[in-house]
Amino acid sequence: MRIAPLALALLLTLGAGTPALAQQAPPVRVDDTMAPMAAQLPDAARLARFDAHVEAVRKQFDVPGVAVAIVKDGQVVMARGYGVRELGKPARVDAHTMFAIASNTKAFTAAALNMLQDDGKLKTTDRVIDHLPWFRMSDAYVTREMRIRDLLAHRSGLSLGAGDLLYWPTTTYTTREVAERLKDVPLTGGFREQYAYDNILFGVAGLVVEAASGMSYQQFLQTRIWNPLGMTETRFNSDSLKPGDNVAVGHAKLDFKELRPVGVTSWRNVSGAGGMYSSVHDMAKWMNAQLAEGVYAGSGDNTKRLFSAQRQREMWTMLTPIPVRPSSVPALAPAVPVFSGYGQGWQLSDYLGKRLVWHTGGWPGQVSRLTLMPEQKIGVIVLTSAEVGAAFNAVTYEALDMMLGQIGHDWLSGYAEAVAKSQGNADERWQKHLAARDATSTPSLSLDKYAGTYRDPWYGDVVIRQGAKGLELQFSKTAELLGDIEHWQHDSFIVRWRDRSLNADAFLSFALDADGAIRELRITPISPLTDFSFDFQDLRLVPVKDLH
Repeated sequence: MRIAPLALALLLTLGAGTPALAQQAPPVRVDDTMAPMAAQLPDAARLARFDAHVEAVRKQFDVPGVAVAIVKDGQVVMARGYGVRELGKPARVDAHTMFAIASNTKAFTAAALNMLQDDGKLKTTDRVIDHLPWFRMSDAYVTREMRIRDLLAHRSGLSLGAGDLLYWPTTTYTTREVAERLKDVPLTGGFREQYAYDNILFGVAGLVVEAASGMSYQQFLQTRIWNPLGMTETRFNSDSLKPGDNVAVGHAKLDFKELRPVGVTSWRNVSGAGGMYSSVHDMAKWMNAQLAEGVYAGSGDNTKRLFSAQRQREMWTMLTPIPVRPSSVPALAPAVPVFSGYGQGWQLSDYLGKRLVWHTGGWPGQVSRLTLMPEQKIGVIVLTSAEVGAAFNAVTYEALDMMLGQIGHDWLSGYAEAVAKSQGNADERWQKHLAARDATSTPSLSLDKYAGTYRDPWYGDVVIRQGAKGLELQFSKTAELLGDIEHWQHDSFIVRWRDRSLNADAFLSFALDADGAIRELRITPISPLTDFSFDFQDLRLVPVKDLH
């Protein structure tokens, strides 16, 4: 899901709306242990302007809490929190508040595999089946030729977000079961032909870590990365959160309108793709190790490092080019890169002629962005507690400008315009649906004929049954995907999920055969704002009675 980079181009957002927090939020809380560095570019006045910018962004995009850390030349320039951990409660965000970092976990998975290459346990050019003999894709050639680094580069031939419903929202499948179901997930593109973001193969990558290291993925991260870096404010997933932990609550807009806290999600079955929680205090340590080519302590013969400089270069080498498209918002033109691509767990592009290595993360109610400028030894991490990618982008580019001495660009207005345009496009599409609807039409069959079990080869079963208020739909392995069905037109219906924070209502379209029996059910999201990990459109649901 939302563990995918929500800013694939530079303006993707998951939510929009009007500022609601301007009068309620407490003032910025600064971690006084992280004083600005006197010798660095931003002086106290510039840092104060940056603080004001973050507050303005937070209010514009209805973000209850934000945390930011900036590093330069191995030192922490600033690490601060803004706003509250949960809407309506007084506890404030600070530099030690943990957020879900979602797809920023992917860089840890890439690092783990490259560390194992340094250990001589594998090569990233090894075939996946050499380490996981049971691994299968839906194409025999791709199964045979898939290399470990292919798992990390979004070039497998899977479609955008393919298979995400196997774990998003939370399902009862195990990690191994999710990976085994890849054999039935169709490939829609050529192998290594083009970029299409996926999560499922990073889950497989986590299994490779376990097979090669002889320890669980969680144990590997803890002993080989978090402990050496002193990342004591980092957790494997929400199941690992401890009583008393300083944790931000995620927030989403119900029906894309009303901001509310959302429940905690845990990704137990695709951990290599996302799931980690961390603070900007800890992520600053991770950024500094990255910018130092894996070195985290010592020098000379006493140097301590996570991975070799060669592995670092390989992780940051482009494997998959990504087409660059102009921005539809002129104010965001400066953020459009000259080049764009993906390495191993990292996005690669440029800004103001300088190389960027970065990634975003998206989670129910929380989104984030980590950005490195390697040659300048600058790193920026932005963690937020609402589903608005525009917010972390507006903060990130302001932070980069501050560190580069750039002044004057209005990122806030540019991203606000992008959000408004996105919302306007969604509203326009809904009006087109309404205009095309034949509201006087009736279903071809009596409603009870639509009830039954429908099966997809890769997901499994979806059940339509008679509920207290009419027909309802339940995904068999996904408790949260329970919704009420209403007639739309002809043999099309709408399912409205009871959890209104999902923002993923969908059309149900039934196809009948020549004898009037249901042949197939297709599901498609209604709104273009629906997260792509609700990959309903990839399901090919057939009535179970017709399966042989």
